[in-house]
Amino acid sequence: MVAHMGLSYFPSSSPSLFRRPPLSSAKRRPFAVAAMGDDPIKEWILSEGKATQITKISPVGGGCINQANRYDTDAGSFFVKRNRSIGPSMFEAEALGLSAMYETQTIRVPKPFKFGSLPSGGSYIIMEFIEFGSSRGNQFELGRKLAEMHKAGISDKGFGFDVNNTIGSTPQINTWSSDWVQFYAEERLGFQLRLALDQYGDRTIYEKGQRLAKSIGPLFDNVTIKPCLLHGDLWSGNISSDKNGEPVILDPACYYGHNEAEFGMSWCAGFGGSFYDAYFQVMPKQPGFEKRRDLYLLYHYLNHYNLFGSGYRSSAMSIIDDYLQILQT
Repeated sequence: MVAHMGLSYFPSSSPSLFRRPPLSSAKRRPFAVAAMGDDPIKEWILSEGKATQITKISPVGGGCINQANRYDTDAGSFFVKRNRSIGPSMFEAEALGLSAMYETQTIRVPKPFKFGSLPSGGSYIIMEFIEFGSSRGNQFELGRKLAEMHKAGISDKGFGFDVNNTIGSTPQINTWSSDWVQFYAEERLGFQLRLALDQYGDRTIYEKGQRLAKSIGPLFDNVTIKPCLLHGDLWSGNISSDKNGEPVILDPACYYGHNEAEFGMSWCAGFGGSFYDAYFQVMPKQPGFEKRRDLYLLYHYLNHYNLFGSGYRSSAMSIIDDYLQILQT
């Protein structure tokens, strides 16, 4: 999603989309959950955060939905995001995604520490503050480390994630499935197509898109698909580097899926030849990769159509029409 730090949120009108079976605390929360206090952010920083004083609080720009601040302390710096109107489910999903990526010990991501409710309403998350470098870093290293994350982060539950989350501000449904083709057709393409019908009454894109979604199976012939941990929203605004030049990725929309789906935002990610060369050295290119590339772009073009309007419709419609012709359906 073309956004910046913290632009994803859970629409308050759709709470049922984010219900899921309870998880054990060990699996669900490798980070702390807040107890309510007058200022739970300061309370955590001055206790579990090991600080004795907060020396400075500075705003961090880039977001338009969440307020972001850097907290400087005698124990180091922390990055804090607040949302005054949305409950902690949003930040729980972000923390779970960051934690899953962090635990692969491959590519650098901010380590989440705590999320919870604000006493005045809304929610917050505290995470590691990473000092960014002056560039987006080395494309070769980004490709290599991303592939290492995909290789290391394999789920034994199938395709999906432990919670639903968002792609931009659009709900992203992550109900577990053993069938990737069905999962992508229904929870990715199908959801966006229904949203376009509901929002715009766009029956043309809905009906053609549904025909395509039901016909994509042959694009995956002779392909072994493992449920890899995906960042899920990998565009240039969510890619940076630390002060040592090591790649950093942030603001995820994580789920376990086909590794090729990670390139769905490549049209605004700036991936170069060295990125793909390094990636495929670790995760070899599979048969039919080029034939499936636009299928994964389609999810994000549909999402942008639903979020930002008709400027993205023609790109989505063109992909749908091309695949319907190729698949002769």
